[in-house]
Amino acid sequence: MNSQKKIIYDFGSNNGDNIPYYLLKSDLVVAVEANPLLCEQIRGRFSQEIAAGKLVVENGVLDVDDSSENVPFYIHKTNPVLSQFPCPDPSILGEFEEVYLPPKNVVDIIEAHGDPYYIKIDIEHYDHIILRYLFLNGIFPPYLSAESHNIDVFCLLAALGEYEAFKLVDGHTVSTKYKDHEIATNSGSQIYSFPYHSAGPFGNDIKGDWMIKDHFATLLLFAGLGWKDIHVSSVDIPNPEYAPSPQFQISINIDF
Repeated sequence: MNSQKKIIYDFGSNNGDNIPYYLLKSDLVVAVEANPLLCEQIRGRFSQEIAAGKLVVENGVLDVDDSSENVPFYIHKTNPVLSQFPCPDPSILGEFEEVYLPPKNVVDIIEAHGDPYYIKIDIEHYDHIILRYLFLNGIFPPYLSAESHNIDVFCLLAALGEYEAFKLVDGHTVSTKYKDHEIATNSGSQIYSFPYHSAGPFGNDIKGDWMIKDHFATLLLFAGLGWKDIHVSSVDIPNPEYAPSPQFQISINIDF
């Protein structure tokens, strides 16, 4: 599986707010979203890009199995961004509507469209399952991010993924920290503002140097898990002296 294209995979596209940014940085965006209503919104919003072959929208529940039978998916009744594949805790189950949707094997999707340049994973409470399956199938893109609700995400990236360069994006501050922010695109630099609830920038569009995994582990200890995306790179060299905390705006100097 080889591809000359720069392909970005948006796993968990929600309403498509990440797509305009990804289109600026790629030859092809593959957006995967389980919620059928959100997929229809994406298709309507980006009909020209789809027609031009710049965007593919896959509607289905991202999974690691090969079954073709529909699977239960839980759509949040008031906040679709919280929709999830794993069954919610019984204490909040009433906030969700259970629907049955077709599964999409993550490796099959990549084999169908080509080698990834960047993979963004935001599958509520299922990121670590997808990550592990990608790595076990030999898929290690140059750039990758996943949400850190579970410490297994960092452990997989640092160990099984063998990535050495790390950055952190705080979801709460994306729309303010990265407002009128300079990004690199296929046609040169430009100023871009990221909307609230978007995943924000990736790669070297993220402020700050790349961190080594030990310093990043300390940063994650300060920042905590939750609505924060861990970004990794296999093509950038981390700065072994760089260990800031965006949570507290202090410099951490620790001898390991």
